[in-house]
Amino acid sequence: MAKPQITLYLDTVSPFAYMAYYVVRNSPVFKECEINYVPIFLGGVMKATGNRAPLEIKNKDKWISLERLRWAKQFNVPMTAEMPKGYPPITMTTQRALCALSQIAPEKVPDAIAALYHAFWVEGQKIEKPDVIEAVLGKAFTSDLAKRVMEATTSTEVKQLLIANTEKAVKDGAFGLPWFVATNSKGEKECFWGFDHLGQVVDHLGLEKPNAESGGWKSML
Repeated sequence: MAKPQITLYLDTVSPFAYMAYYVVRNSPVFKECEINYVPIFLGGVMKATGNRAPLEIKNKDKWISLERLRWAKQFNVPMTAEMPKGYPPITMTTQRALCALSQIAPEKVPDAIAALYHAFWVEGQKIEKPDVIEAVLGKAFTSDLAKRVMEATTSTEVKQLLIANTEKAVKDGAFGLPWFVATNSKGEKECFWGFDHLGQVVDHLGLEKPNAESGGWKSML
């Protein structure tokens, strides 16, 4: 019987994609899953679908940060209390760096995502700046690899890969992040939007239910 599979589309600009990544990667609930983390440009998805950022919507701009902190606390996801200065940054270069790494050393992509998310959503670093990206990747891996990645971000191949990833996300139904494409062991595929629908992902994949008496899972299951 095939393993359950998850494709998780993400952008470092999204706190909810960060939390989805953190829980999917670290929770034992997903230990039997094959997981593919796909870097996209959220701005491209929003434009393609005519969606608006929460910060542009009256009242939702305040609610969204409160919701971010609620979920982070419930799932013990490291998260800065204050929004990073200058939020939201344009993460085009950041996402291109992840695409470049997926070509140079694909096995390192999950750790790179973790490092960049931590740098932004815990430390508040300006991860849209090339020198910051290179420093974060250099600390996570080696300075030589980080330099190769940053040099590749300006290549046509890497730029086209980010465009292709983003277009594929839209084709798969995405209009925001996190966007999950979940295929269970029977080969049945469903898509889910939002961190708060993670319980539905667990249910569709037929995974062993986590303890719903404590933590964030109590709010989902």
